[in-house]
Amino acid sequence: MSQPEPKTIGRFARGRQLCAGNFLFAGHMVVAPDASIWEIDKPDLAFETELHGFAWLDDLAAAGDIAARQRAQDWTTEWIRRYGRGTGPGWSPDLTGRRLIRWINHALFLLNGQGREETSAYYRALAQQTLFLSKRWHAASPGLPRFEALTGLIYAGLSLIGMDQLVEPALAALSEDCARQVDAEGGIPTRNPEELMEVFTLLTWAASALTEAGRRCPPEHLAAIERIAPTLRALRHADGGLARFHGGGRGFEGRLDQALASSGVKTPPRPGLAMGYARLSNGRTTVILDAAAPPVGVASHNAHASTLAFELTSGRRPLIVSCGSGKPFGEDWRSAGRATPSHSVLAIDGYSSSRLGGRRLIGGFEHEFLVEVPSEVRFRETRDSGGSGIIGGHNGYVRTHGLTHVRSLELSNSGRGLAGEDQLVAVAEEDKRILDRALDRVKLAGVPFRIRFHLHPDVDAEINMNGAAVSLELKSGEIWVFRHDGLATMSLEPSVYLEKGRVKPRPSSQIVLTCLAAQTATRVRWTLAKATDTPTHVRDLERDDSELTG
Repeated sequence: MSQPEPKTIGRFARGRQLCAGNFLFAGHMVVAPDASIWEIDKPDLAFETELHGFAWLDDLAAAGDIAARQRAQDWTTEWIRRYGRGTGPGWSPDLTGRRLIRWINHALFLLNGQGREETSAYYRALAQQTLFLSKRWHAASPGLPRFEALTGLIYAGLSLIGMDQLVEPALAALSEDCARQVDAEGGIPTRNPEELMEVFTLLTWAASALTEAGRRCPPEHLAAIERIAPTLRALRHADGGLARFHGGGRGFEGRLDQALASSGVKTPPRPGLAMGYARLSNGRTTVILDAAAPPVGVASHNAHASTLAFELTSGRRPLIVSCGSGKPFGEDWRSAGRATPSHSVLAIDGYSSSRLGGRRLIGGFEHEFLVEVPSEVRFRETRDSGGSGIIGGHNGYVRTHGLTHVRSLELSNSGRGLAGEDQLVAVAEEDKRILDRALDRVKLAGVPFRIRFHLHPDVDAEINMNGAAVSLELKSGEIWVFRHDGLATMSLEPSVYLEKGRVKPRPSSQIVLTCLAAQTATRVRWTLAKATDTPTHVRDLERDDSELTG
């Protein structure tokens, strides 16, 4: 009846990779140049479910040549033959919604040159999946899975003859979820920036499809888009990538730009926190700090113990980062990536600011939730003639050690320097008694803690000035220098960068300040500043590495 203009963005290089028989999904690479995508050995369930979502159709369409089209057609026809009657792991509401969006977006790509039998099977399979989704979307978990299911149902209802009666119920359900899942500040319960971008993208796709079909978008739907857009702008670094917190990555390149442009919402970031994150931005430098308590309950199934961790990006180059989500690399990496030491923040040795505990099956996968999260997280902004700053504190270590972590960051007006201070303080009398007991356990030697600054893999780090500073060189040619007040011991240690789309973690480095808290107040000051001979404006012509990674 109508075909929405394709909004999904694929990667040309990934499309060529698929044509060559290199299947990279969920952190696993399977090389099978002569096999169908449905014949290869599936390393795990996450790998297999990614296949059934058909997002790889975007990549084949981006390649767009005869070989890519042939594979897209053959693999779609084979899926219909193997699984079209409701078998296989692809018949969950969210995967069905994701698959329907791709099949409809790329209908011409899939049907061009096909015979009557293949075309009929394609339309029959579309109808079967649409009817399935109309009855089963309720079973999708609240949040992104349900947004995917409902957006797919709306797409199909608008596009297929005889299915238009399914649109209004789906719109009503989507409007209800917009009001329930997107809060007044444009955030979602998981506090995952990349997931927020995916929800926003789905909402803009649905709104655009409704407009193209001559239908009105419900006000709750439009209001959610208007709330989310400025929040996403606040969560973007200077290089256009999203802050990598609570299981989220940088985001698919180009998708956020496209969604923001499609939404037509030009509202800038609001003052204060955005979904619990604080932002400093001066010159070509952005700093984003996790300044709120982590999610709890079901919403915490991918959450990290990252309270008061920060990231810093200079121009096109990330400098200070979080390790990221280890989910694509197995359960051990996933658990490690969620711990406080995997973030650029202070951590008491052997402890995280929030603890993991309690397991539950969600969407066929077992998840571990965050428990014992900080019950109190404070935040305020500061500003003076020299720059802008933020001060935050949390009580995540009070129960075990009686210590409150307080962090202050100040970014100069030029963006060339960041001054930081981390404190561990026993505030109340009861906190001091808990600290005394903690000190007794270590025979008054002091509570050991470390402040970590994880570096992006492209940063070359070197200790110089007789161990008093660390020189950090970016690919752009910029030089940043890290120094501290001398109260801690500084070292440069190995780290990892956990990045989606790679087979294994990337090795990197981290600056570590090691210290002891032996009193009711311990303070460590540090600075991160551009070298004086680094110009304010750098022509960054260095190309990034290929997205085809090993």
